Amino acid sequence: MKIRKIALITPPYHSGVVESAGTWLNVGFVYIAGSLRAAGYEVDYYDAMSLWHEWPDIRRRIEAFRPDVVATTAYTASVMDAIKLCGFAKEIDPRIVTVLGNVHATFMYEEVLKQHGTKVDYIVRGEGEETLPELLHCLNAGDDPAKVAGVVFQRAGEVCIAPQRPYIHDLDALPTAWDLVEWPIYRYRAKKDARLAIVSSSRGCQQQCSFCSQQLFWSRSWRARSPENFIAELELLHGQYGVEVAMLSDEIPTFDRVRWLKILDLMIERRVPVKLLLETRVDDILRDADIMDKYRIAGVEHIYVGVEAGSQETLDLFKKDTKVEQSKQAIDLINQADIVSETSFVLGMPDDTPESIAETVELAKHYNPDMGFFLAIAPWPYSELYPELEPHVATKDYRKYNLVEPVLKPRNMTLEQLEKELGRASQKFFMHKFQNLHTLSSWKQEFMLSVLDLLINHSYLADQMKAAMKEGKQMPEEVRNLIRSVKASGGAHSDVLAPIP
Repeated sequence: MKIRKIALITPPYHSGVVESAGTWLNVGFVYIAGSLRAAGYEVDYYDAMSLWHEWPDIRRRIEAFRPDVVATTAYTASVMDAIKLCGFAKEIDPRIVTVLGNVHATFMYEEVLKQHGTKVDYIVRGEGEETLPELLHCLNAGDDPAKVAGVVFQRAGEVCIAPQRPYIHDLDALPTAWDLVEWPIYRYRAKKDARLAIVSSSRGCQQQCSFCSQQLFWSRSWRARSPENFIAELELLHGQYGVEVAMLSDEIPTFDRVRWLKILDLMIERRVPVKLLLETRVDDILRDADIMDKYRIAGVEHIYVGVEAGSQETLDLFKKDTKVEQSKQAIDLINQADIVSETSFVLGMPDDTPESIAETVELAKHYNPDMGFFLAIAPWPYSELYPELEPHVATKDYRKYNLVEPVLKPRNMTLEQLEKELGRASQKFFMHKFQNLHTLSSWKQEFMLSVLDLLINHSYLADQMKAAMKEGKQMPEEVRNLIRSVKASGGAHSDVLAPIP
């Protein structure tokens, strides 16, 4: 069979975490699709997850496109649905070649192939833009796939591991396939359903967080696109596809200050009308204290920094390489620039108790981010910290490794108690934020009211937030008046975009 048509399909997995804020495209598939087309293949970019398609819908799409290859992607929580998708494709047509990639498969390839080798034909480790087209060329030529760097597969019951492929260094040269994206479905709910893109300005992470997957996936390397190339893409996305907001998928987009400053300057100089949401390091915010106003003027509207823990002991265990007091300083700088600040705390460690979680909530209030989330630690089975946490792992059901459902049992708490305390932590934190809504700028007040709507009506925290709202005592009358006044003035339907100073 000559391979000509490839379907890139996201698995239909949902956990109610990030999807409560909007609909997020798979930027990795944009690059993979671009590389496959450049190599002469026909591609269907099918984001079944974001379309909320179910298996009958997926069947119809596969049968209509009739692909020779189905390639999918999986982080740990979605891997079982990705494997199911591969088997589902083979049920439709046994000749379909199936390929699985992304973080979980990169490290857990032996487990996947030994348990699900009848469904998954090939695994692509690491970046796929060069590996996948080369694998398909190899199969079309009848050659040995073991020659293709970055590929893992089974042969005669044995797992064959090709050499690791070097990372791609010229990111500017990678082709993209933005025209294949089904743009109307991608929206950011907190901003009047503004059209949302996920973009990548760099790849890699040089931190060594012991609980994280990214520093392992990128081998603590970091590469970046040129500022000019990245800004041109933002202009293209706005001009051709109407993108209003772009979230950077980078782990540390600000790593190189000179490059990042050039990006900010170009955003200002060219008046790029795209708001940016990004994640970065506490260290980089402290470093950039003198240019936070430039972040704001350039259109950076929302910054997430990972605080992760309230005690220095836990920070050191996580190898965050930061001090507790530095997190407070970074969040203060973001707030002073009138940029939305967000952070998270990883809870559910073996020694956690209701009392220690309550202390973390109080610390979160002290840090004073606009948004703070309390997440259940997910002990990735390939992480550096896993051997230490494994005795406390209560379930190997990967679908629960979504940062919401506890999978690690503390010594002095049940899983049910932990889940309840996590919900209570979020409830207490956000009620505190809304009690102090009047301290925020007018645009942030409207933004936070949009967040309140999302929390109550669209998020995994909905039950806890509704319960808090019913109590009444936790929502001062002046806040209720503010909510009523904003809604009366059309704020609930206004374009909640930060103004340019």
